[in-house]
Amino acid sequence: MENNVFEEMAKRYDTEERMELANVIVQEVRSELQNSQSCSLIDYGSGTGLVSLELSDLVDSVLLVDSSKQMLGVANAKISLKGITNFKVLHSDFTQETPDLQADIVLLSLVLLHIPDTTKILQQLFNILNEGGKLIIIDFDKNEKIYHPKVHNGFSQAELKERLAEVGFESIEIKTFHHGNRIFMNQDASMFLSRAVKKREKRDG
Repeated sequence: MENNVFEEMAKRYDTEERMELANVIVQEVRSELQNSQSCSLIDYGSGTGLVSLELSDLVDSVLLVDSSKQMLGVANAKISLKGITNFKVLHSDFTQETPDLQADIVLLSLVLLHIPDTTKILQQLFNILNEGGKLIIIDFDKNEKIYHPKVHNGFSQAELKERLAEVGFESIEIKTFHHGNRIFMNQDASMFLSRAVKKREKRDG
């Protein structure tokens, strides 16, 4: 019975369009995670785990973090159905509380556009990362055709680079990797991947 409930919920959240987009993102992120077998990953704003559940073979452990209990319920059901052992879920909203967590990699997939204070969340994620850790952001390039009071209309890559640098990230690289029809609020849009590293502190001696 419970599985049926979660399957229904999954259908509601995991629409065909979302799954198609997630597949495109997974292919891009997989190439970013080569040689990360010993790393811990936090998927912040994970939703039902559409992206990171496809990455379980590339990292040591994954923590799905989301502010929606329902979505995490669906994610949990998927984890047990697939018999994946290196995943945990955490119900949390880092914009409201300071997390006491550490990770080698933080993934933010189509989440930043929903967070009003970009700099604050980047700072939180910087603090979570271990030294030498990597922040991977997937999001939409700025799109002037879109206006929504609760969602950024994408991001200018130059501005995002500046913000990441202000927070303390280095080795920042951003590239557009996908153009799609009606993938962002029913408008044609392009997605970028941003990679940034938390620098290692210099040790004396």
